[in-house]
Amino acid sequence: MSYAAFLERKMSTGQEFGMAVNTADMHPMLHEWQKELVQWACQVGRAALWADTGLGKTIMQVEWARNVGDRVLIIAPLAVCHQTVREAAKIGVTARYLTEDDGEPGIMVTNYERVHNFGHVDGVVLDEASILKQSTGATRTALIEQFASTQYRLACTATPAPNDVEELTNQAAFLGVSTRANMLAAYFIHDSDGWRLKGHGKAPLFRWMSSWAVAVRKPSDLGYPDDGYDLPGLDIVPHFIDVEHAPSDQLFATDLGGVGGRAKVRRDTLVARVARAVELVQSEPDEPWLLWCGLNDEADALAKALPGAVNVKGAMSPEAKADGLLGFADGDIQILITKPSMAAFGLNWQHCARMVFVGMSDSYEAYYQSIRRCYRYGQTREVVAHIVLSDLESQIATNVARKEAQAADVMNELVNHMNQAKESA
Repeated sequence: MSYAAFLERKMSTGQEFGMAVNTADMHPMLHEWQKELVQWACQVGRAALWADTGLGKTIMQVEWARNVGDRVLIIAPLAVCHQTVREAAKIGVTARYLTEDDGEPGIMVTNYERVHNFGHVDGVVLDEASILKQSTGATRTALIEQFASTQYRLACTATPAPNDVEELTNQAAFLGVSTRANMLAAYFIHDSDGWRLKGHGKAPLFRWMSSWAVAVRKPSDLGYPDDGYDLPGLDIVPHFIDVEHAPSDQLFATDLGGVGGRAKVRRDTLVARVARAVELVQSEPDEPWLLWCGLNDEADALAKALPGAVNVKGAMSPEAKADGLLGFADGDIQILITKPSMAAFGLNWQHCARMVFVGMSDSYEAYYQSIRRCYRYGQTREVVAHIVLSDLESQIATNVARKEAQAADVMNELVNHMNQAKESA
């Protein structure tokens, strides 16, 4: 037996944490494949649910929480908390948004900034579990330690990264299915580029993950028909603006340079990019518009140029941010300006089919999640996403497109491995 096989066997012989539940007792609003996922997650007890946007993760979380204990806490970004309360009501479940523990039984919902105000719970859900990768080390460690003794745990995200060491080790540690050290020893190797998956490690890794995680892009991944889950078209429209910009050390601009160089290009091309975004919005004045920015100056300039637009920004109180984001969801706000870091995760904006990226970062996850606020199951119209960059920044678009193709390949492989593991079980 190889060392890798030995470690995989050792890691797969952990104790059972879950409980048996009957799908017949679940709310009829859930599809059969959603009930199957909830049943599996309850049986595993400590599970990761990697379901694409629009597949009903919130309702599945609520149904899971209803089954696993008397006191269950769902943790989510603030605006998503209020959305979770609304979704729970659709299946007749009362979920209370709280800023601190009231000691009462039931399903509680709070935001990540308030989680330290809660005591012992029977179960916990991390909505948008990528917070474990994106947050500071202290926040991540605090979440893992606070719920180390919690019997039932569920981690949910639409954008898992099976090749990302931080993503996997943090979710596994939160769920209590493996330590970072064991995972690294079994499946990864460290070299001059950092930690990476061993050449022979992918298949064993995916097989092991299938014991505690499930990835699903559409119902057919679970053997069900995709009726009602066919998305309309998505039209990505790049706008590369020819602007004069030359770094101080170059006669002509030939590349973006490092972080400082990229920031300078973005600042120096701000006026031209904002002007193009305003033109796009004004060309379809009756449409709801979602404008994604990276700089405060971009957002401020757009808000000034577009009367009635609402700019949800970092300086606002958490409650004011939530009001703005939910106001857009409810149709009370027609033009929303914000950043992916504040609003790209978890929110449902299928009523909107027009958006503009007023600049772009190299983060594929931020790009994907931003688009998926509108381009998600339940959307009935073609979504048009405009990407406004200077001609020099086309390198960023190319890099994100490369990451997008890579992520699609890895997700496809992950689904296939998990289905194979399910068939052989």
